[in-house]
Amino acid sequence: MTNECKKNTCKPPITVSSWTLGDQCKFEERVKAAKEAGYDGIGLRAETYVDALNEGLFDSDILGILKKYDMKVTEVEYITLWAEDNRSYEQKYKEQICFHMCKLFGVQHINIGLMETYSVEHTAQKLRELCQRAGKYIIGVEPMPYSGIPDIKKGWEVVKGAGCDNAKLILDTWHWVRANQENDIKLLEGIPAEKIVSIQINDVYERPYAKSILRDESMHDRLAPGTGINATEGFVRMIKEKGIEPACIGVEVISDDILSKGVVDAAKFTYDNAKKVLDKAWPEVSPKTK
Repeated sequence: MTNECKKNTCKPPITVSSWTLGDQCKFEERVKAAKEAGYDGIGLRAETYVDALNEGLFDSDILGILKKYDMKVTEVEYITLWAEDNRSYEQKYKEQICFHMCKLFGVQHINIGLMETYSVEHTAQKLRELCQRAGKYIIGVEPMPYSGIPDIKKGWEVVKGAGCDNAKLILDTWHWVRANQENDIKLLEGIPAEKIVSIQINDVYERPYAKSILRDESMHDRLAPGTGINATEGFVRMIKEKGIEPACIGVEVISDDILSKGVVDAAKFTYDNAKKVLDKAWPEVSPKTK
């Protein structure tokens, strides 16, 4: 956020997260669909960036496509397995790809998650090491209910325990609700607003998948903002009330059904519904009708 931003008046870029448009479209197809839908930016995972390279594109070509559509990459993800004592070369290289993407696209934060369960002390130490490797880039830890960091409580314990200025949290509506957390600002008590770097919005069905397959719901059956139990509106109001200034608002709707209609329709449907929620819950950051 710039020094010109005032509390709750910043305009974070409305971003179509990488998984919302899947992993089967060409890079230019992704950018074009996002632009035409109304998005300010796109999210890229290390994998979707490498997919673009495998199309035969160079970094200069990727930047050229973004310039052609007046679009930016505003979200970079996703570092995993970072708490292992013996990390694979694949994971070390993926981490370096994320650092490169931040430099290439001018993104200041990286989304990370951790499926494996360790103690708070061990996890905080490994997060500290990752933050040191990241240097100037912010590491955003995303709590997920089926992961080793299942909720905001452990997420904050780990981030606080790391003791790094660039260790922060990323909050996602789906993960928030499925961790059985109410949209209540009291759950954020004691967490400085500036320690939450960005948010991702979506919605959920009233009844979750069984606990043993909850990750399947997360990866295949999310709903667009405001189209389920409408947890999104309360979540956004909580973020606003806390005084959080997200670096971006990612719209992460991982849905086989929505994506089956094609990336153009998926981009438009998710954007339109995200805007409806933001118009109601946080009009100061909601994009103007284009």
